[in-house]
Amino acid sequence: MYYPRIIDTYLQEWASRKVHKPLLLRGARQVGKSTAVQHLGASFESYIEINFERQPSYTAIFKSGDFDVNRIVSQITAMAGKRIIPGKTLLFIDEVQVCPEAIMALRFFKEELPELHIIAAGSLLEFALEELPTFGVGRIHSMFIYPMTFDEFLMANSEEMLLNARREASAAQPLPKPLYDKLVGLLRTYMLVGGMPEVVSKWVETHDYIACQELQDDIVVTYEDDFPKYRKKIDPILLRQTMRSAAVQATKKFVYSDVGGDYKSAEVKKAIDMLAKAGILIPVTHTAANGLPLGSEADISYRKLLLLDTGLMLRLLNMTIGDVSELTEQILTGSVSDLINKGPMAEMLVGLELLRYRTPNIRHELYYWFRQAKNSLAEVDYISTYRQTILPIEVKAGIQGGMKSLWTFMREKRLTNAIRCSLENFGTFDYEDNQAGGAIRHVNICPLYAISQMEAILKELSWE
Repeated sequence: MYYPRIIDTYLQEWASRKVHKPLLLRGARQVGKSTAVQHLGASFESYIEINFERQPSYTAIFKSGDFDVNRIVSQITAMAGKRIIPGKTLLFIDEVQVCPEAIMALRFFKEELPELHIIAAGSLLEFALEELPTFGVGRIHSMFIYPMTFDEFLMANSEEMLLNARREASAAQPLPKPLYDKLVGLLRTYMLVGGMPEVVSKWVETHDYIACQELQDDIVVTYEDDFPKYRKKIDPILLRQTMRSAAVQATKKFVYSDVGGDYKSAEVKKAIDMLAKAGILIPVTHTAANGLPLGSEADISYRKLLLLDTGLMLRLLNMTIGDVSELTEQILTGSVSDLINKGPMAEMLVGLELLRYRTPNIRHELYYWFRQAKNSLAEVDYISTYRQTILPIEVKAGIQGGMKSLWTFMREKRLTNAIRCSLENFGTFDYEDNQAGGAIRHVNICPLYAISQMEAILKELSWE
């Protein structure tokens, strides 16, 4: 069964354009690229799918070096036994990284057969793109896809009415307690199940955590089996240790030496870069945040790392440090005040959700801020932007906690508005900053179970 995804809207919009470029769908393995395209294919009169891993004979069509589009279409038609009709057929080339020549051929479709809808996708695509002498800049459109969001998880679990009720809630009209409790309970489940589509499907079908964990373990093993396929020469053991160390160090400043194995920092950094290209690790980079764009003052020597999925992170922790049943029990049954191991899982969830709700048409970056001065350690979990203004986002695992770092940051950057992500209900509060002459800092609460509503919440603040 197919569960609706946010990417569906963007794919449909691309398909409906009179003028459309060939589309490259990019993302980590098993995040749902193929199924999303297959779902789109059902809206076309005809659909042809080629998978270079399962059908390697098709690669010969592209390897000749002759990128005559009419010849390519004619030969695919002959081999597939289906006519390709521009405007009526969706042609999908899966695992395209197996044949880099096919990626190079995509740009010629824009020039010679612009009416044809053609999509290519691949799991290790980023490494293939790196090695191409030319890539169709301006002639190929990319979209990035990630694991399922919490909203998509709710939809898969037939919680549309709950989702609608949450969307109607605000600081002025918070959720009734029964709905609040239900959302917190579902968020607990989402933390463990995560957003990998196959795992979500297994949860909907069985409501069996053990069955979901078995699938998650399979996915982790699949990722590790891919390591020898990475294009640049790098030790697969180092990649595995780096991935597992990232799970242990998640949401903390990543310490290269903690990877172990006597690897040099430069080697570990290369491993991180490779895992980030594969979509397995998500870097969160320090920025001084004195102005826009945030990346202009980024310092990659200070990075935190997120795993692409909370459920997979828990399985990696289980493989790395042993039994995590106590942590699992805390997520499922712990009090709201100390849920999610007092912070790391909550912070990781917020970062992943922030990334996944943004437009998929570009690769987005995540930033944080810290100041490490003597007797004055301060850190703000995420730094974003809104209406050309810097936006600090503080994450709290429970329903209370100090905000000293946030006030320090807002005071230094002379900011008025901020967001607090926690397990509180919708709400808002003001803080009188006596260290800044009584300046008022406005903070709106974006619940952990409503990150997709952050923009609507921001509109409630005054930005004059």
